[in-house]
Amino acid sequence: MPSRDLNGARTLVLGGSGVLGNLIAQRLLDRGGKVMLAARDRARLQQQATALAPDVPSVEFDLQEPHHVDHVVRTAVAGLGGLDGVVNAAGVVAFGPLEDLSDAALDELVATDLVGPLRVIRSALPHLQGGFVVNISGVVAERPTAGMAAYSAVKAGLSAATLALGRELRRQGITVLDARPPHTETGLAQRPISGAAPAMPAGLDPGFVAGVIVGGIESGARELPPEAFATS
Repeated sequence: MPSRDLNGARTLVLGGSGVLGNLIAQRLLDRGGKVMLAARDRARLQQQATALAPDVPSVEFDLQEPHHVDHVVRTAVAGLGGLDGVVNAAGVVAFGPLEDLSDAALDELVATDLVGPLRVIRSALPHLQGGFVVNISGVVAERPTAGMAAYSAVKAGLSAATLALGRELRRQGITVLDARPPHTETGLAQRPISGAAPAMPAGLDPGFVAGVIVGGIESGARELPPEAFATS
């Protein structure tokens, strides 16, 4: 697999106000890259961008809103002077039996975790010649979990789309990476849009997970299965 120098790479980070997205952005900056953070919580987004560096730009964006898609890509291209990569670290989670999941929660899962990211990637593709795309689908993409049927389904769909897209875009020199880390301590499980998280063992350190993902971008990896995040 070809290696990638991230020095100067211009990356749009979806979910940049979240723990994992912010840590990935920090590691890209550490390698000499440029990042723009995108998320829907304006106050937290601006706070996280400023914490990274005074000049890190950000753009408010909701994956549930189709009309936001072209805007966020245009803003990234203009703000960064072009676009070399998209990292999708955004997402929501729901717990509990499918019969208890409301239509609103199901729609939000599908829009935020599957359809929205694909729309952004589609819009960004004309700018990404020789660049990269990263989707963080997670372990449930290959190990569906009871009490998380809808979440498992959308993440499996994202994983399948990511792997297929990688084959579509090889001739354009675009590397598409599907990252499937095990449970990670990002705090997402404590903010479900439906239900309550079951008791779970301690998850992985998000800084470690961010490092593995950025290393995967550098190495030209096309997938990082759960085993790639083993700590021993």
